[in-house]
Amino acid sequence: MRDFDDLLASNRSFADTFELSGFDGIAHAGVAMVTCMDSRIDPLRMVGLKPGDAKILRNPGGRVTDQALVALVLGVNLLKVNRVMVVEHTRCAMAKSTEEELKTMVGDAAGIDASWMSLGAIVDQESTIRADVLRVRSHPLIDESVLVGGFLYDVDTGLLTQVP
Repeated sequence: MRDFDDLLASNRSFADTFELSGFDGIAHAGVAMVTCMDSRIDPLRMVGLKPGDAKILRNPGGRVTDQALVALVLGVNLLKVNRVMVVEHTRCAMAKSTEEELKTMVGDAAGIDASWMSLGAIVDQESTIRADVLRVRSHPLIDESVLVGGFLYDVDTGLLTQVP
């Protein structure tokens, strides 16, 4: 239990000024964002939002995976999401290595063969972003009125660039 004491202490401080009690859980700004799990990304603040404004979905590379797509369908149909942002970022580990290189690195770190696992290396970020945007736009349970955009976030400047 002591391994988490620092985090639990911080949580108690957080709870002392907790302001989201009774929150309804909808996306008040109507935004959902699929982005990478990279700790350099602060999804809400980078677009001027606050807790309660958006649904944030994070995974390696910021990909629209099957599970992310399920979350987007729920967000659009039940949680008032009307804009979806697909956000990858510069200097992403998923875009710096091939699938085989990632598998080798993971296998070496784990001491177990990882060649069987699909890790999702990104060969071309802009093409991947476009494909993921199309995947969201073409889903039959996401209405065509929902705005979907793809973006590349620069981890060194904090700027977002929309991918056409």
